[in-house]
Amino acid sequence: MLNVGIIGVTGYTGIELLRLLQSHTHIKVKSVFTASYAGQAIAEVYPHLQHQTSLQGEKLNLDEITQNCDLVFMALPHGHAIELIPPLLAAGKKIIDLGADFRLKNQSDYQHWYQHPAAPETLLQQAVYGLPEKGEKENIKNANLIANPGCYPTASILATLPALKADLIDPDDLVFDAKSGLSGAGRTLSLNTHYCEASENVYPYQIAGAHRHTPEIEQELSLIANKKIIIQFTPHLVPMTRGLLVTSYLKLKKLISKEEIYKIYKEIYHKEPFIRLCDHIPQVKHVKGSNFCDIGIQIDARTQRLIVVSVIDNLIKGAAGQAIQNMNLMYQFPENFGLNSNMVMYP
Repeated sequence: MLNVGIIGVTGYTGIELLRLLQSHTHIKVKSVFTASYAGQAIAEVYPHLQHQTSLQGEKLNLDEITQNCDLVFMALPHGHAIELIPPLLAAGKKIIDLGADFRLKNQSDYQHWYQHPAAPETLLQQAVYGLPEKGEKENIKNANLIANPGCYPTASILATLPALKADLIDPDDLVFDAKSGLSGAGRTLSLNTHYCEASENVYPYQIAGAHRHTPEIEQELSLIANKKIIIQFTPHLVPMTRGLLVTSYLKLKKLISKEEIYKIYKEIYHKEPFIRLCDHIPQVKHVKGSNFCDIGIQIDARTQRLIVVSVIDNLIKGAAGQAIQNMNLMYQFPENFGLNSNMVMYP
C-alpha cells in the first residue's frame, strides 16, 4: 500500500485529488494539510465527502510527512512549493507538484511570468513534465519530482502534437482560442468570478500573450518541433463550474484530407487510455467528471487550416486526474487505476 499526503487539500484541485483517491485501491491518504482549515474535519469543510473520508486538515508538518508518506502531492499557488520540495526529496520522498513552480525550465522565464524567484536550476532540470501522452512515460516512471502540467497547456498540446510531429503544419502560425469554467480561477474570492459578474457573461482575459500558460505551451511545442515556437493564445472565462475547450487553428503546409490527418492522430494516440478521437466535434459535457481528453478535427479548405477542438475537465485531466495518472506510472500501477471508476457525468 502506497501512503500519500496532500499539501493544499482545501483548494479546488486539492479536494478533487482527495475525492478521486478514495477509489484508488493501491493507495492510502495518510495526511492532508491546509493553512485555512487546520483542525477541521475535511468532510465539514466539503460536505460532499461525508462518509467518504474521516481525515482532518492539519497545519503543515514536514516531519509528519517524512514519517508517514511515500509520495506527496502539492496543490499550492505558485511560489509556495519551491522551499518545501528540497527537504522532502532529501528524505527520499517522491513529489507531484500541481502548481507552476517546476513547469518552466528556464529560470528567467519563470521569474518574468510569475514575478517570483525561480527554483534552483538543479531542481528544474530534475523535474519531469508530467504529460504522459507527450511521450514522457519512461521519464515519469523514473522520476522523483513531477511538474504536473497546466490545464490550458494539456488541452492545447494534445490537440497539436500529432500534426506537429508529422510536420503537417506551419509552426510559425499556431492560434489557440480557449474557454474555461470558473473553477479554473481557484477558490479565492475575486470580482471576476462573482456571480453577478460571471453569470450570463463570457469574456477574454490576459490576452495578447499575457497569460502565464503561454510560455508553458510554447516550451513544450518547441521541444516537439525542435525549434523555437511562438503562439497566439487567448483564454476566456465562461459561466460553468468545470470544463475546458480549446479550438486550435493550425496552418497546413499542404492541403490533405481529414481522413489522412485522422489516421496520423490515431497512429500516435491509439494506445493512450485517456485520449478519445471523435468523429464529431466534442463538447465539455462529454468529458465532465473524467480524465478523458476528447479531440475532434476539421479541415477548412478555403483557409488551408486544420481546426482541432480538444476538451477536458480542467480539474481532472487538467489537474488532479493527471496527477494520479502520473502517480500510477511512477509506481507501475495500471495507468487508469483510480480513474476509470469516475465515468463522465451527463448531462
